Amino acid sequence: MKILIVEDETGLRDSIEAYFTGSDSICETATNFTTALAKVSVYRYDCVILDLTLPHGNGLDIVKHLKEHSHNDGVLIISAKNSLDDRLTGLDLGADDYLTKPFHLSELKSRVTAIVRRRSFNGSSQLKFNEISIDLDAKVVRVNEAVVKFTRKEYSLLIYFIANKGKVVSKSAIAEHLWGDSIDIADNFDFIYSHIKNIRKKLVEAGAKDYIHAAYGMGYKFTDA
Repeated sequence: MKILIVEDETGLRDSIEAYFTGSDSICETATNFTTALAKVSVYRYDCVILDLTLPHGNGLDIVKHLKEHSHNDGVLIISAKNSLDDRLTGLDLGADDYLTKPFHLSELKSRVTAIVRRRSFNGSSQLKFNEISIDLDAKVVRVNEAVVKFTRKEYSLLIYFIANKGKVVSKSAIAEHLWGDSIDIADNFDFIYSHIKNIRKKLVEAGAKDYIHAAYGMGYKFTDA
């Protein structure tokens, strides 16, 4: 998962970042409204963990911005505010969930995971694409019931492809999703090809079709069409 943590409390922000990074997520952070707005204007995230009370602005305006621009990022609001009005306003604006501070990091992660699965995989922890099946909890990929081993990046890229099946995804979008926002300063994204080559090889050798197609000059598409 690629997560944006918008939180001005240094200790809490660092704790959330360490917890999610430790479970193989890519984490970006913003300490104020201005930085958060700049990031969501340029980059896409599986979920934005969003504090409401921020320096230079209100977190609810981040939710408004995402919806006004039809960005599909998930949003989980975290706030010390516990009034019904705040909760309803955030959800009415399009936030997916609301968690009141203080909270356990394990509960936060469970809720973020649920949001991402609901948005990308209809809430299921079991993915199926023809002969390919993936257990998201165990992080196990099978082709025709035989387990296929992938590296962490290869696994993340395969999940990203399946979440965006049928769509052309650019090399820059892939790089940002797997390596973080700062990768956009790279001179080129040729390093992505080696991961795609390995995924193709492992899937085909296990008996799957080659579903990864190059879209010349644009990126790649995962499709059986």
